[in-house]
Amino acid sequence: MAVVAILAITAGFLFAKLPDADAFNARVEQIFVQNDNLTSQAEIKLLEVLAQSGTAFSDVLANYRVIIFILLIFAAALLLAAIIFLLLLIGLNKRMTEIRRAGIEVQSLRILRSENAVMLNDMAFSLTPAAIETLSVLAEARMDDDILTGAQIEAMISGRNEADCDEAAGATRIKRLRDSLGNQLVSELLVRNISRKGYALSVAKDAIRVD
Repeated sequence: MAVVAILAITAGFLFAKLPDADAFNARVEQIFVQNDNLTSQAEIKLLEVLAQSGTAFSDVLANYRVIIFILLIFAAALLLAAIIFLLLLIGLNKRMTEIRRAGIEVQSLRILRSENAVMLNDMAFSLTPAAIETLSVLAEARMDDDILTGAQIEAMISGRNEADCDEAAGATRIKRLRDSLGNQLVSELLVRNISRKGYALSVAKDAIRVD
């Protein structure tokens, strides 16, 4: 609506600033009136040519007005079509994301410590040793139905007392694990962030295997 309003204001400004189609004819008529003493054949012929030129100019100017009006309508239609297609693409993207989320189900999770890798269904991910440790801790907690805070994760990996560990350190380990997994959709499905509680794996206990 804002774009259409801007185009409408622009069109009004252009039409207001364009000279009237009969302005040239009015000026020629004024010359006839002010110079009624022109009697020679050449002078009269000149005035006739001016009058004909004024008529041609009026026709051209009227055509320009129509062309400008059509171009403005065309521009407004293109902008509206672009907005509609953009909204359709956004809606389609959200729908595809929902379908992908619903279609991906973690049926098996196998952690290979010796190879620094994890098998998620039929997909294999190579992780850093630190990411493997974080994932292993989360897997053990999931098998015990526990939810770990960032401080607990840091304590279990580093071997320090939980009171001496920072919540942000565990959150950093979770972030690095998700970065190692790479695929944002997979990482969000695999590692859940439970508000005010901590982190947990979204995997059934019997689907987890740590080697």
